[in-house]
Amino acid sequence: MEADEAVETIQREMTAFARRARASAGRMHPELSLVSYTLLGHLEESGGCRATDLAAHYALDKSTVSRQVAALERARLIERRVDPEDHRVQVLHLTGTGRRILAQVTESRRTAFRERLAHWPAEDLERFAAYLVRYNAWPPEGYGDDDQETDQEQEADQEQEADQ
Repeated sequence: MEADEAVETIQREMTAFARRARASAGRMHPELSLVSYTLLGHLEESGGCRATDLAAHYALDKSTVSRQVAALERARLIERRVDPEDHRVQVLHLTGTGRRILAQVTESRRTAFRERLAHWPAEDLERFAAYLVRYNAWPPEGYGDDDQETDQEQEADQEQEADQ
C-alpha cells in the first residue's frame, strides 16, 4: 500500500470511527451526546474550569460551548460556582448527578472497547494505543489550524448529535 492510499484508508476509517462513537454515545445515555460526555470528562479531569477555557481547549466558538454548557446546566449535570480567587469569574463544576452519569457512561464505553478489542494481541493493543497518542498529539502547539475542524463543522456535528 502506497502512502497516499494509506492516508485515504486512515481518513475513511477515522470517519467511520467518529460516526460510530457519536451513534454509540446516545445509546449509552440518551441525554448525553459525545460532545457533552467530552466536556464533562474535561471538567472532571481539570477539577472545574471556565466556559472560555473549554472553548479554548477544544478550539470551539464560545457560543457553541455556551449552548452545550446551558444544556448541561438544565440537565443538572454541571453547576457554576464563583471562583474564590476572583469573584467576577464563574467556574463550571460537575454536580453529583453529573459525576454519577459520567462514571456510568465511562464504564459502559470501557466495556464496549474491551469487548471490541478482546481478541487483539497485547502487542497490537500497545502499538495501536501508541499510534493514537501520536496522532492526537498533532498538531503541536502553535501549528496552523489547517488540520482542525471549523466551528461550523463542529456545530453541525453537535446539532446532529442533539437530534439523535
